Amino acid sequence: MMRTVRYVLVGLVVPLALTTALAPSPALALGEPGHEGESSGGAGGKDLYASATHSQIRISYPKGGDGGGKKGNLGAVDPNWKPPACWYEPVFTPESLERFVDESDGVGDVGIHQSWIGKGLWTDHYKDGKPEDNMDDNWTSAPGYENYNKGKDGYFWRSVAPDDSDPDSWDCGLIMFWQDAGQIPDVPNAPTPKTLADYAYDKIEVPDTEIELRPEAKSTVNLPTWVWLDKGTFQDVQVRAELPNTGIWAETTAKPVSLHLEPGTADAETYPASGECEINDDGSIGTPYKKGDAEQTPPCGITYLRATGGEPYALKASVTWQISWEGNGGAGGDLPDGTFETTQDMNVQEIQSINR
Repeated sequence: MMRTVRYVLVGLVVPLALTTALAPSPALALGEPGHEGESSGGAGGKDLYASATHSQIRISYPKGGDGGGKKGNLGAVDPNWKPPACWYEPVFTPESLERFVDESDGVGDVGIHQSWIGKGLWTDHYKDGKPEDNMDDNWTSAPGYENYNKGKDGYFWRSVAPDDSDPDSWDCGLIMFWQDAGQIPDVPNAPTPKTLADYAYDKIEVPDTEIELRPEAKSTVNLPTWVWLDKGTFQDVQVRAELPNTGIWAETTAKPVSLHLEPGTADAETYPASGECEINDDGSIGTPYKKGDAEQTPPCGITYLRATGGEPYALKASVTWQISWEGNGGAGGDLPDGTFETTQDMNVQEIQSINR
């Protein structure tokens, strides 16, 4: 993969803006033989290399993660919300860092936007005590380490950014640093339960919004189209995120609360008038159509007032999910509601009668 980074090579500094094919090959994966003491990544360890784009956060689904059918990720109602751009994670023990440097010949990321290619860079800083520059706003100096801190209990922490093209990923500019075991670094963008809750939000997958319609696909002018979802179709979805070797965890829960209908034309009436059909206590939405209901007003539905003229109306149905979270230490709160939307074609005919 080609990335815009600052590569530091022995005797050479490559300019910041250079996009190059010199990106280091994937190095040792934590959790491989010889790294059993390390934690595996959120993707089962398959893609966790010595790269600052791969997180070790473990994701599980206590509720709603099983079952077939189409699923998709939520879109936040708040347009300004986005998952965290970067944070820090414990990556190496002293011994595993030494092994990594020896076995990779010093090819890997020391930060999100700084890759070191050359064993001497690693040994100078992490073995022989040579200071190096951080890539924070003030280009502060990072003191060096003696013999990889062997004999001490703790981890070397490194910045992580799932998307290193995000400008906000530059907020985590410290190169890999030491933190004693059982402690969370006192630095900006250190991970918190809220960090993991936001990360888990981005991993929520909800069922496709497949609504039941009567009549199906083709409606009739001035006669109601009934809309409903059977009970049990939408249930809470819970995502748990854990960051190994930190004790930090969070569970983010998405609860379905309403179905919103957009007929696809201004020549229509929705029921209720807001187009917002609340979810019933049993998890259903609306009421199933029964024979003889054709001229009744549905609790959830649409009446089209004009026929389609060749092009069908695009009926949009979106379920709103209420998002909350809790984490270690009693932390918790709410996150912006999420929505998942599907669109289906609706043809409307002029005939004002219906077979019963």
